[in-house]
Amino acid sequence: MGLLSLGTPLAWADSIPYHDHVREHGITQFLNIWDRLKNREGDELLWGDEIEYMVVQFDDEHHVARLSLRQSEILAKLEHVVDELENEKEPDAPPIPTFHPEYGRFMLESTPGRPYTGQLKELLTVEADMRYRRKIARRHLNPNEIPLTVTSFPRLGTPGQFTEPYFEPRSEASQSLFLPHEITNPHARFPTLTANIRRRRGHKVVINLPIFPDTNTPKPFIDPTIPWDRDWFPGDDEAKNGAALPDHIYMDAMGFGMGCCCLQITFQACNVEEARTVYDALVPVGPIMLALTAASPAYRGYLADVDCRWNVIRDAVDDRTEEERGLKPLKHNKYRIPKSRYDSVDSYLSMDFNNRPEYNDNPLPINEGVYKRLRDHGLDDLLSKHIAHLFIRDPLVIFSEMIDQDDTTSTDHFENLQSTNWQTLRFKPPPANSPIGWRVEFRSMEVQVTDFENAAFSIFIVLLSRAILSFGLNFYMPISKVDANMKTAQKRDAARQEKFYFRKFVYPQDRAFEIRAVLESCPVSANGSKAGSHAHTPATPSSPISPKVNGNGFDHPHTERSRPHSAEQSRCPSPGVPEFGPIEEEYELMTMDEIINGKGDYFPGLLGVVRAYLDTLDVDFFTKRNLWMYLDVVKRRANGSLMTCASWMRRFIRSHPDYKFDSVISEEINYDLMKAFDEIERGVRREPDLLPADYRSAQALNGHLKPNTVIAETPVQACP
Repeated sequence: MGLLSLGTPLAWADSIPYHDHVREHGITQFLNIWDRLKNREGDELLWGDEIEYMVVQFDDEHHVARLSLRQSEILAKLEHVVDELENEKEPDAPPIPTFHPEYGRFMLESTPGRPYTGQLKELLTVEADMRYRRKIARRHLNPNEIPLTVTSFPRLGTPGQFTEPYFEPRSEASQSLFLPHEITNPHARFPTLTANIRRRRGHKVVINLPIFPDTNTPKPFIDPTIPWDRDWFPGDDEAKNGAALPDHIYMDAMGFGMGCCCLQITFQACNVEEARTVYDALVPVGPIMLALTAASPAYRGYLADVDCRWNVIRDAVDDRTEEERGLKPLKHNKYRIPKSRYDSVDSYLSMDFNNRPEYNDNPLPINEGVYKRLRDHGLDDLLSKHIAHLFIRDPLVIFSEMIDQDDTTSTDHFENLQSTNWQTLRFKPPPANSPIGWRVEFRSMEVQVTDFENAAFSIFIVLLSRAILSFGLNFYMPISKVDANMKTAQKRDAARQEKFYFRKFVYPQDRAFEIRAVLESCPVSANGSKAGSHAHTPATPSSPISPKVNGNGFDHPHTERSRPHSAEQSRCPSPGVPEFGPIEEEYELMTMDEIINGKGDYFPGLLGVVRAYLDTLDVDFFTKRNLWMYLDVVKRRANGSLMTCASWMRRFIRSHPDYKFDSVISEEINYDLMKAFDEIERGVRREPDLLPADYRSAQALNGHLKPNTVIAETPVQACP
């Protein structure tokens, strides 16, 4: 959860004189990193995941499930346990995981004990590592507490008691009508962040999700649980003065958004250019994975008419003033800012030849002073604009002890702004004084109920990133269409019912005929599919495609030809390659099944390119079969034979005996839902519409891989 510094946070008004200081020194810190590491080459593929849990306490006698606010106590115990495990660990034992605090006092975050490498055997240990983390956490909770990987707690912010212990919904920082101060992590950063977002904005944050209009839902729906006449704080009258919309679920605090859990993946690239290439290629993938992992259809005790968390968090941290949102003429502020600090990516970064200027088609306000400074220092236009766009924001938390820093050894001022721009992807420079390289963080996915699912989606994204680099794939389309996909992805049952914009031809132009010819000559692969079959997923080529590599890794297009600088120039043909056409002809609307599993004879699907990549490696049958056990989850979510978690939850709630078809999620329904999640994860409850019939329970692996799980040690293609 961003930068956790120790010290005394400044109140918002006291911090304002230091904003320019933080921005100026933040850029200095970035440039120092850039000068030292811009030419760094040869870092190996390392990656890791971050999984967030909610600690839920069960009262089985009264059928109540509540959020346990014991984060500090739990983390202190886990720190001691991890230290003991580390000291007692055998040399060949799996790495000991680490646990971290999160915004909500009911949340935990876990990461692997060390990054995964580029070996396929490491991909086959991801699920076991995730199970090991859950096992450690669960073993050291109270007997009636369980760590659940749930994206949103359905009764967070309802009247009465939804936490253990109970606290009155009173918070000076958020002024929420629904959430107590005690729900927030006690570290000074979190309540200060909450208060300063509200103070900078000028009033409380406003979150409105459309209510799911069920048979007995009042029309119009005016929420009877809102304390309309409360008069404790200045912001208490905002709900009745128009902030709470009819037919919507109204929320008013950062905790509703940052109290959601997610699954994030971070990759280390070989060099900065590869990081920028992966970043760009995964931008259009972000909304697709959000829809595939949709897992949050319920908020504040109601069923919503959306399936995802994204807009909840977007609005929960939206610190823009009315001027910046375009509601008033600019007078006190410098910029009209189209998006919240938490939103989809605003621009592509790579100098790849395929990155046509027309793709960055959204307004991109930038800090002109920062942009000029970066350009004068020798940085290219795209990266300069990316950083200058981040730096239109104000720093939200400044610690008095950290105002003056050594810019040659610290990056805290840069990270102050970098870490509070929460987008679907994050381009991450190396930390100061660290062996860590240039990285990309993939941030759109919702956390899944089981470690099997979380491992499946993690493995898919890692392999997709390798296929992108190996084949030089081109996923570019206008940023405005990516934004449209983000809106579509959150709709109810979007993975089955909606269509998304995606690029039609993804092969590099100078290799399109070679790759297509190879993919069209596919015998049966490890999971029995053929090219041209119903699944549209290319199988093993008769003669594998050789990834284009040079001495330092992959031979990207930018190493052979420079990026065009104008729309006219971007249409100039390369020798023997078809000329670029109009942008509008490069993409089309596709179903989720088509995007993942392929369409016709011209689009292989994202799973198809992963399959083709695996077929270029010397992978034995059994290893490939084990990988496809995970990839099959992605395939089946996309073709609709498995439900998303959100769709399954909605069906569970609507079929519960206590449900009155009025969109209300009662205590009894919530208790049974949380119990069902635990039973599903442990393999006690079978749900064939959500998970494959051969899903292996936690007891099957017991937190570790079975001895014969890994067959081979073939490396995923990585830089030497």
